Amino acid sequence: MSAAPETPFAALRGQLHEAAAEFAGGGDALEGILLGMVDDVDRAAGEPLEIFPVCHHSPASALAMARRLREKQPKVVYLELCEDMAPLLTELRNCRLPVAVQAFAGDIDGFPAEWAPLSVVAPITEASAEYQAIAYALDTPGVELVLVDRSSDHVFQWDTRHDRAGAPDGADGDAAAPAGAAGKAAPGAKAAETEAEAALHGEAVGVEIGDLRPRFAELEEHLLRHGKVRHWSEWWHQYVEVPLGDSDHDTYRQVMFLIGSLFRRLAPGDGDRVRVDEDRERYMWTRMREHLAATGTDPADCLYVCGAFHAASRVDEFGVDGTTGADGTSGFTISPRTATTWQYGLIPSSHTAIEAQFGLASGSVSIAATQWAKNLKRTRVKPYRLEGQAGAKKPTPTKTAAKKTAATAEAPVVPVGAEDRLSGFLRRPPVVDTLDEAELLGWSVDIVRAARRSGYLASTADAIAVFETSILLAGMRDRAKPTPYDFQDAAVTCIEKDSVPGRRDVRRLVEIMMGGDRIGQVGYDALPPLARDVYDRLEPLALNLQQRGVRRALLDMASEPDLRACSDVLWMLRRLMPAGAARPIMGERRLGERSIQESWDLSLGTHQRALIELGYEGVSLEQVLEQRLRRTAYGPQATTAQVLAAVEDATLYLGGRRLAEELGTRALEVLAAERTVDGAPEVLRRVRGLLAYYRTSEAVLPPWIESFVRTGYAHYCTLLPTAFRDEDATAGQVAAMLGFLFSMESLALSLGCDRTQLELSVAQSHPQDPAKTALLWAAQVQLGTLSRAELRARCDELLGNPLVVPSYPRYLSGFVHALEPVPGLADVVVEAVSNAFGRLPDAVLLPWLPVLITTLRSNAAELAPLLIREAGRIFPARLPALDAWVPPWRQQPVALAAARNRPHSTAPRGAALLPAHPGTCDALAELLGCADGWAPTDTAPRHPSLTDRHPDTAHAVAALLAGS
Repeated sequence: MSAAPETPFAALRGQLHEAAAEFAGGGDALEGILLGMVDDVDRAAGEPLEIFPVCHHSPASALAMARRLREKQPKVVYLELCEDMAPLLTELRNCRLPVAVQAFAGDIDGFPAEWAPLSVVAPITEASAEYQAIAYALDTPGVELVLVDRSSDHVFQWDTRHDRAGAPDGADGDAAAPAGAAGKAAPGAKAAETEAEAALHGEAVGVEIGDLRPRFAELEEHLLRHGKVRHWSEWWHQYVEVPLGDSDHDTYRQVMFLIGSLFRRLAPGDGDRVRVDEDRERYMWTRMREHLAATGTDPADCLYVCGAFHAASRVDEFGVDGTTGADGTSGFTISPRTATTWQYGLIPSSHTAIEAQFGLASGSVSIAATQWAKNLKRTRVKPYRLEGQAGAKKPTPTKTAAKKTAATAEAPVVPVGAEDRLSGFLRRPPVVDTLDEAELLGWSVDIVRAARRSGYLASTADAIAVFETSILLAGMRDRAKPTPYDFQDAAVTCIEKDSVPGRRDVRRLVEIMMGGDRIGQVGYDALPPLARDVYDRLEPLALNLQQRGVRRALLDMASEPDLRACSDVLWMLRRLMPAGAARPIMGERRLGERSIQESWDLSLGTHQRALIELGYEGVSLEQVLEQRLRRTAYGPQATTAQVLAAVEDATLYLGGRRLAEELGTRALEVLAAERTVDGAPEVLRRVRGLLAYYRTSEAVLPPWIESFVRTGYAHYCTLLPTAFRDEDATAGQVAAMLGFLFSMESLALSLGCDRTQLELSVAQSHPQDPAKTALLWAAQVQLGTLSRAELRARCDELLGNPLVVPSYPRYLSGFVHALEPVPGLADVVVEAVSNAFGRLPDAVLLPWLPVLITTLRSNAAELAPLLIREAGRIFPARLPALDAWVPPWRQQPVALAAARNRPHSTAPRGAALLPAHPGTCDALAELLGCADGWAPTDTAPRHPSLTDRHPDTAHAVAALLAGS
């Protein structure tokens, strides 16, 4: 490669050429890379439109930006940020940084459906160059801020991987927050609060200015090993951030150009990521040239703020005089946006969230914030801050205007990059930072104090040990002054020992001490209408709900009926927002029930992002809830149980019958289309609850639920034989079908259903599974086709067959499930279990018992209480009575046989029962067609003809009375 000798970097090119010849033995790829880097620096530095390269969240970049803005006073600032986010930037003054500008799309059109919802965030911290540029442009009259990066829609248009889990991670730090990213960034931060703070951005794709991290893994490994550091953030702080903190403007720009060119030239491959990088650069230069042509602005009055990676661009469209295309004729075509509707807002961010999303080391953003404060104090540079920003002082207008005029007069437009400052910077030996003992002592004392508050047994000796170890570690790493990272390692070594007694480990305590995990907050005026409406409606609670943390709310609706409106809002928030945002401590809301007193733990400030994203879906909670319920009910994968749950939620939270009836009709359609019984248990539970509610709260049942019962009766009768044979259908699902058929039978028959359909369905069922066989027997008992005596006989046969005994627990599981449709069989189930324990020998029973327990626990745990109550009613209450106790199922046959063998004339119990209850006897005789009446004798009424015609019945009733 050759270079023009008149350029300011000619001497540097010659030196690099000689170095390449000496180390590589002649011209090769190394020489091309080295000289190409100088060409990139020369090209970027000589561009008429001044390029300002930055690294995201870099205090050195922010400091250099503040200096340059006060010197140059540009009239137009081009900023590398999604162009459609521009209207939101004025709302930053209503927030406490850090916050993130968000573009959100719930209903997408033009992207794969599995990508929804789409979300793009751009975090902004005070110690960032982009914030300095935004604050300067928004608060300086006559200055225009133009965002030139691709739109949020193009972020996803240019993602060709079609894998939502690997969301776009373009050159500028576009990255989704992967699960566990926080853990990788901060292996010691195990507290739940850290994970919550790391998730403030959710699954949004992050857009940053200036992702300066080598994409060549071997290069990064080489830099970390020879720099004697653990991770990239520490290397950048030590070898770039600190040296550039006091450099002049030209040196800063040329060094950043050089770093960007190095990482760009060593980026592996020419895949999608490189293509997206170059398309972004073409996009931004196209937008800037369009703006210059439309406004006629002089490029010398403009400043282009972009990542150093993009500042060293080699695309043909680079520069205000760049070609319109690779061939000089065809320009770069910006594709139109899709039909997706994007909504925009501000969400709270935090240092931990930024670190987790962009793969930075834990605590690096907090350390950068501390370094920013130290740089401002050392250099006395006055940063730009938006007027009205939390913590900002209001400047005097007269003084501010005078300073601006003076700065403009003192800073004539001079050609940038006219001198070679890069050679001097590269030759200069590293400045040895002297040890600041006072600062290090303060850190050591503060970390011991914080550790003791967190439960560590730390003392003054530990503070001394941390102090000395920090100096030792810095010396081992060839540093005269310990960095915050050296101090962090020393604190972990000297204090943490072998356990973490509290919620935070020492590494996390150092991060908090260095600057804390600052968590931003979106101000009330910058919130969407829904969020403001929520805060307004909860104002009667007299709580500061915008503040982070948990607030306890006590609602006594009996004495303050106006709080019922607050209760309605809280229950909807609990339904719509993540767990923990609104958590009820006392009180509940179910169909037909309303609490008169409630207690809530509210943390809306902590979950502000979720509340803001609700505002993207509607203008009120009721509207959002209705939309979500409709989306659930009319979704392609909606089940009958889900639609019935939506009906229940509509009744609970929204009131009225319009939406509930519409969703109920939808449930009827979904039920008719289902061909499986997977959701039968949930359908049964919800239909029973809705029926009970409507029967107690309304005069007549809604038409939709009558149609649902009628259709469900026929539907489950049709599916019953198939479900008995289907191996995938569980006993619980079949029991739920039978429960629907038997419990809804009276209502279904009154609505025109035919019981014969159920009888035929049961007759056509031939299960092979033992549990389903027991269910079929229970159904036959309920229908009257199988007597209880025959059922007991079948159970005895099962216990008497050695080949069936191992499967007996499954039969019992079926019997327990049968308590759902036929609860009257509880005594038979207790008898079946008792007979097993009484008849089986220990050699069979003991191996069989664990199977019985696990089977009942896994398949019928919710029905066990009914079984236990029945057993408690049958078995004696006292232990001594157990020895003489005879089970009633053994007494009954003996008493019945004795009653049958007793002569007819000497059956006093059967005869005495009827005269004691003549009204019941007359009604039963009339029902059976006996019109003979009572025949009185001299002393007492003769046995009526009813007992003569039905003697077995009279004897059976007498036997039952004797057994009880």
